[in-house]
Amino acid sequence: MSFPGQVQDGNLGIGPEERWRRLRAVQDHLVAREIDLLLVVGRENLIYFTGTTQIECAALLIPAREEPCLVALWLDAPYLRELTGLAVEGYVFPGENLGRRVARVIKRLGYGRPVIGFEKYFVEFSVFEALREEFPEARFVGAGDILYRVRAVKSAEEIACIRQACRLVVAGVEAAVRFIRPGVSELEVVAEAEYAMLRRGSGGSPFRPQVVAGERALLTHPCATNRPIKEGEIVVVHLGATWNGYCAKMCRTVAVGRVPEAQVACFELIKKAQEAAINVLRPGVKAAEVDRAAREIIAAAGYEKHYLTYVGYGVGLRQSEFYPIIGKDSPDEISAGMVVDLLLPTVYLPGFGGPRLTDCLLVTETGAELLTPYPRELIQVM
Repeated sequence: MSFPGQVQDGNLGIGPEERWRRLRAVQDHLVAREIDLLLVVGRENLIYFTGTTQIECAALLIPAREEPCLVALWLDAPYLRELTGLAVEGYVFPGENLGRRVARVIKRLGYGRPVIGFEKYFVEFSVFEALREEFPEARFVGAGDILYRVRAVKSAEEIACIRQACRLVVAGVEAAVRFIRPGVSELEVVAEAEYAMLRRGSGGSPFRPQVVAGERALLTHPCATNRPIKEGEIVVVHLGATWNGYCAKMCRTVAVGRVPEAQVACFELIKKAQEAAINVLRPGVKAAEVDRAAREIIAAAGYEKHYLTYVGYGVGLRQSEFYPIIGKDSPDEISAGMVVDLLLPTVYLPGFGGPRLTDCLLVTETGAELLTPYPRELIQVM
């Protein structure tokens, strides 16, 4: 499978205009929330602003009003400076660590008691400790949501990468389905699927591949094991692929021989719920409305208490981004240019639940475009 005009070399090719649009959008949020600086250390966010996957041990400091500054290992500094056009400060480890150099940059900007925004989940303690010691009167606030709001609407270049990742994950599912039969292990199926995606150019799975059979499909986050697949079981195939750092995922359910009618009925129910959610997915609606469309189908069949709170997430540099989150009470608003996945949860009821189904969708001006075109029926293998 070829992808004309694109090479997975780690350089996303974003131009200076797009890079500064992203940075200025973040600064607008910082001003509105009276945050002096935002510290970015999460790898996905660094990729988003620098335009390269070739980045480690770095931080991006985005002041509300001054120019951003990238802090990186001294060996990487010239490359990043040329690639991004940003001011880049190099540090030599172990003589100096990332946190200490970031603190020096903040002091040079003239802050004594700054309000510093953090990504909630990705700041190493050594970085936090250095800033706390250097700025004992600083106020630290969670501000990662700013980054995910800015990242939620994708550029044309990002959508192109996600489309290619979707092509790769479809190839992986096709390979998995061809290999599934009684007696082969879940991990053997994963190996076939991963090989199919990797040899076509995938950068690897963004999560632990899930090929699970039987009752294990009712686990919240199941993963493949050496367990052999048995006749009469359903097999959930949930795979992911990446292209230049951008993710895609999809899930299908395979019936191996004759499976219980209850599980066939469960699959048809979640498929109907997914279709209802897709039909509502369009610009201007709240994420809770998309969830409600699916949830009403499940509730009408009497299974709402066996169902989860969330049915989808944004998809991009993470396989499950933090905006938008499509769930029961989510206030997030759907916009054109977002890419989301719908609808992974099953009905968590032994003897009935287990089947799953999910796809990546691009929100267009008029509705939703399916990016993972593969049959959405229950797949039967004998």
